[in-house]
Amino acid sequence: MGTALVYHEDMTATRLLWDDPECEIECPERLTAALDGLRQRGLEERCQCLSACEASEEELGLVHSPEYIALVQKTQTLDKEELHTLSKQYDAVYFHPDTFHSARLAAGAALRLVDAVLTGAVHNGVALVRPPGHHSQRAAANGFCVFNNVAIAARHAKQKYGLQRILIVDWDVHHGQGIQYIFEDDPSVLYFSWHRYEHGNFWPFLPESDADTVGRGRGQGFTVNLPWNQVGMGNADYLAAFLHVLLPLAFEVTVCLTLSWCWCQPDSTLLLGTLRGRCRPPLSALPISHSCCRCWLVAGFVLCWSALESIQSVRTAQIPHWTSLQQMTVTLNCLDVAPVLSSSTHSPEGSSLPVLADSPTCTVAEDSLSPRLDRPCHRPTPPICTAVALTVSGAALDLPPGVLHQEGSALREETEAWARLHKSQFQDDDLAALGKSLCLLDGILDGQIRSAIATTTALATAATLGVLIQRCVAHRGQRLLCVALGQLDRPLDLADNGRILWLSIRGKEADIWSMFHFSTPLPQTTGGFLSFILGLVLPLAYGFQPDMVLMALGPAHGLQNAQAALLAAMLRSPVGGRILALVEEESILQLARTLAQVLHGETPPSLGPFSMASPEEIQALMFLKAQLEPRWKLLQVAGEAHRGEGVALF
Repeated sequence: MGTALVYHEDMTATRLLWDDPECEIECPERLTAALDGLRQRGLEERCQCLSACEASEEELGLVHSPEYIALVQKTQTLDKEELHTLSKQYDAVYFHPDTFHSARLAAGAALRLVDAVLTGAVHNGVALVRPPGHHSQRAAANGFCVFNNVAIAARHAKQKYGLQRILIVDWDVHHGQGIQYIFEDDPSVLYFSWHRYEHGNFWPFLPESDADTVGRGRGQGFTVNLPWNQVGMGNADYLAAFLHVLLPLAFEVTVCLTLSWCWCQPDSTLLLGTLRGRCRPPLSALPISHSCCRCWLVAGFVLCWSALESIQSVRTAQIPHWTSLQQMTVTLNCLDVAPVLSSSTHSPEGSSLPVLADSPTCTVAEDSLSPRLDRPCHRPTPPICTAVALTVSGAALDLPPGVLHQEGSALREETEAWARLHKSQFQDDDLAALGKSLCLLDGILDGQIRSAIATTTALATAATLGVLIQRCVAHRGQRLLCVALGQLDRPLDLADNGRILWLSIRGKEADIWSMFHFSTPLPQTTGGFLSFILGLVLPLAYGFQPDMVLMALGPAHGLQNAQAALLAAMLRSPVGGRILALVEEESILQLARTLAQVLHGETPPSLGPFSMASPEEIQALMFLKAQLEPRWKLLQVAGEAHRGEGVALF
């Protein structure tokens, strides 16, 4: 399965026939520019190109009234003056003799893409459409939109394929009120929109575009509006919205299909490249501009106070309707009660360690990061997407199509040299596995492999991990995020200089040795595990901006297949897919195929029914966040906006 690109050149036929400054932006060049951008980057040829077909009147009727469909159909025979008169009956709309044909093609493109995805012909895709659709309503055109393409596609997916959990993510600058009106009482469709609002002073100037509009009837909670009230929201603001609003709800509802809407040429190019498996551009390399008066610079991100207020407003409005948000909202006095936590932070030697934002370690880390934020670090797509080096037969694991079973190994002399340097003893079988692991790691570091899985024996897992870390650090000053699960200790000879962020998931207590070295228990509930990923791991990963991730599953790691897959899938994003998973061989038969699938871009399996995080899990997470917030500002995103109100969010 690949990525589909759905398009039809007839969608460029309509053009404004009279002077109208408000509507002149809706021109054919918006669509052709998007297609030209895809072609220049070689993306079109890498996709499965599908031609859009006109949606039938029956399909349009899934959303629109027969009278409205007939009205739009009549525009084919109207003259210029009649078209102008009809257009003035709607807000920011113009009609053309080819509007009906183009709008049917736009809706048909969305339907063609949904069919391709849900029949398994492709994994994902992009439909380039014109006219747009998210403002149009059951019996009215609005905001350049004639037929509501995304809403029609969602209704089609429900009717033809029986889907009952559809997520619509609307990231256009304007609120898609048309989609909201259509599904506001439908609990099978979760509509999420972030949009420029400016306290109601930005088009479409609707009070129902604000955070307190949550749907009605059985659909309460399934309309989620995140209004941006200041101009120029940056990467951290959108990231915070993902982590603290969108992803918790999406995981709780267990989405079957995601439909995304945006009307912007650069976004379509980046989006299609990401769907096709290209490493996404680093967030620090994307433009950031703010007009907010109160912002924090955080490892290349700018956090806007107004964005924090908007996120808090959304969460407050949605808490009555979502278990995941209820469990993630606790009073600050929870931090004073931690019966299962260590009583103090400490170093491995037992000496006291102050956890302060202005500690020498933090200063060194910030200084070393600064030049990285100023230089673009776009990487070409590696020729190998995912590779696996195994100590057991690859055929026995039934690896997914396209995953390379790597047989190569580092030279014996080089392998032995790294083993000696690490001062560890390896048996012959362990050295062979280490050589394969080094070969995979070098492939990732040299840009030949995007992600990989390597196996090792249980006794050699810690030593192998230590060698891989040293090899990473020695390669052009790589910054490494190491997530160690199970009985794996941080090597004592690693300098705590901000180059390595070590997160250990083990034991029953949360411990902190430094701002770059800490541990947490493995959550046992679904809610606790999701809170752990969204509230701790991902904010740290995005704030740290590593070059790659080492994810090591050591002895007694305790992860279920679905948990390991979700953790690996989520860790791919901050590093553009550059992740090496090290798995001890006793677990490999269970995990190899699942990990290979998600590293290759497949959807991770479901975690199962949602269950609330336990009090112990909440306390452990709150303890870590309270200690780490001075250095890792993305952990403050929700709590900082309302410190004075006694509420902290994670």
